[in-house]
Amino acid sequence: MATTPCSTDLSRESSCRDGAAASHLKLISLFVIFITSAIGMSAPVLLARIFRGKPLYDRALVLIKCFAAGVILSTSLVHVLPDAYAALADCHVASRHPWKDFPFSGLVTLIGAILALFVDLVASSHVGHAEYAPIGAGEKELGRVELGVGGEDGESERGEELVRLKQRLVSQVLEIGIIFHSVIIGVTMGMSQNVCTIRPLVAALAFHQIFEGMGLGGCVAQAGFSYGTVAYMCFMFSVTTPLGIILGMVLFSLTGYDDSNPNALIMEGLLGSISSGILIYMALVDLIAADFFHNKLMNSDPRLKKASFVALTMGSASMSILALWA
Repeated sequence: MATTPCSTDLSRESSCRDGAAASHLKLISLFVIFITSAIGMSAPVLLARIFRGKPLYDRALVLIKCFAAGVILSTSLVHVLPDAYAALADCHVASRHPWKDFPFSGLVTLIGAILALFVDLVASSHVGHAEYAPIGAGEKELGRVELGVGGEDGESERGEELVRLKQRLVSQVLEIGIIFHSVIIGVTMGMSQNVCTIRPLVAALAFHQIFEGMGLGGCVAQAGFSYGTVAYMCFMFSVTTPLGIILGMVLFSLTGYDDSNPNALIMEGLLGSISSGILIYMALVDLIAADFFHNKLMNSDPRLKKASFVALTMGSASMSILALWA
């Protein structure tokens, strides 16, 4: 079967390609994206620390985490996975072997999810001292202790520590998945010379980073990291996309590759797919399932469970709407 050549609107492409204007927009985006990323991630963490110990603190933290779970799930399914599929389905890639013979975006997404499960299992076994602790097990154990079914203070403290360690693990693996995604966004934007694409993307990415930062910050807020660790994680999230933009600009200057080059598209598709698999697993298993099925506070309060579902839906909807622009 003969392959049809890639068709492009050459007149529009030539009018939109302006290296100097594109570089100017990218330099502006470095500062805009860094600031909005820092605001997005630090806001939930600061609010959690300000209201700690207040009567509604625990319920507010659950709602923030559910909103964050919706943002992360939408990021993986509405932003990352479609972009990865589109990169590998581009005619410059899909017309070549082996990319036209197999749905690699789905396969690599599957590998990412299995990899996240493997990390979860290994880390949980170490947390439980060679005894696998299922998701939410610490919370259930803690619930039994509080109801008098368990036993002693030592058991309660161990349950709390297991839950806290689990939350820290989730936050760290989530950041790894999001960093993959952020690097891809930055490199793609840095390599592009199309001002018609970059101009609306700067504003859209600013909001994108705010909501994605809120998603990660909501998880970090519950994990109870030290101030230094929180500051480090916030800095890494904030700086990753700007560094990706700089890397993309350097790659373009050294190789002449832009964001439509087949090799760049293949790398974007593969990294995006593995990032999507990690985020899908973490959102569904470690965030949504853990809270809605194993969170003692939520299960004891039907109104909180309904409010949490609304927060989850709002988080998903907010991030999904941004797919219209970024």
